[in-house]
Amino acid sequence: MNTTKQNIADSLKRLLLKKPISRITIKDITEDCHISRMTFYYHFNDIYDLVEWICEEDARRALGENRTIDTWEQGFVDILKVVRENRSFVVNVYHAIDRTNIERYLAKMMERLLLAVIDEQSKGINISEEDKRYIANFFMYGFIGVMLEWIHFGMKEEPEKVAEITGKIIQGDFRQAIERLAETT
Repeated sequence: MNTTKQNIADSLKRLLLKKPISRITIKDITEDCHISRMTFYYHFNDIYDLVEWICEEDARRALGENRTIDTWEQGFVDILKVVRENRSFVVNVYHAIDRTNIERYLAKMMERLLLAVIDEQSKGINISEEDKRYIANFFMYGFIGVMLEWIHFGMKEEPEKVAEITGKIIQGDFRQAIERLAETT
């Protein structure tokens, strides 16, 4: 992992403890982590590019190997835990950025997990990559809705409880969706 990028990310997270993202400048970040503006721009286009990178990295670390039908629920729990651990970052982003960008950031967190589960569940079934992506997107936006609601209400429910309820709702649906789409193509 690039330590400069991580230092820049850590700097933004520290600064978010003091003020909202809308009031944080590139200068604030570069002064906090003792780098030049050119170094910042070498790694990121702007603060929102940095936010996106943080989301991707947090998701990658949170998921680990939890990307199968048997472990997706733990992967979701781990993502929720990362969101909660980064509460000031998440709440600042939630309140400062339009919903489309928030959904995009959360989608980056969920995409790897869901595509891996869909790939696993579709082994031996003749289904197009386009249909797999459609199924993954359908579930992804359901998960994003659950996550946005959880964030909006202060992340009070335990991540395990959120994942358990979500798991009960969609139990068996990955495979059924794959089979139904495979029948129609």
